[in-house]
Amino acid sequence: MEKILCATRGGEASYNTQDAAIDLALELGVEILFFFVVDVDFLSKTERAVRLEVVTKEMDHMAEFILMMAIERARKRDLKSGLLIRHGNFREELIEVAKDPEVIGVVLGKPAGEESLFSMEGLENMAAEIEEETDTKTYIF
Repeated sequence: MEKILCATRGGEASYNTQDAAIDLALELGVEILFFFVVDVDFLSKTERAVRLEVVTKEMDHMAEFILMMAIERARKRDLKSGLLIRHGNFREELIEVAKDPEVIGVVLGKPAGEESLFSMEGLENMAAEIEEETDTKTYIF
């Protein structure tokens, strides 16, 4: 079945994006797949002894909890939904998943002020790259 892929980090700033993605999926009559990428590359920047597998497992649990909250919101609107957690670079993983022929749209959230990793221009550039590399429509909400 066709689906919308909604990349999310969770938190209050993501709720509007998730709601817009749910609205879009309902409008198009497709499923929604909430997507989170665990990237532990930041751990290479510390000299502290860190057990990579322990941190990764904890981040996986956090990601699953965040995505389950999004799924609850979709189910309250009678929308079939699922979750997908990947590991690695966000952009690379997102593009790989968006190449799935069942994915007909990718939803990204607008930058949420100072704490955002992306500027609006950077996000628009990434959306254009996704569309070019996957032939999948990208939405920014």
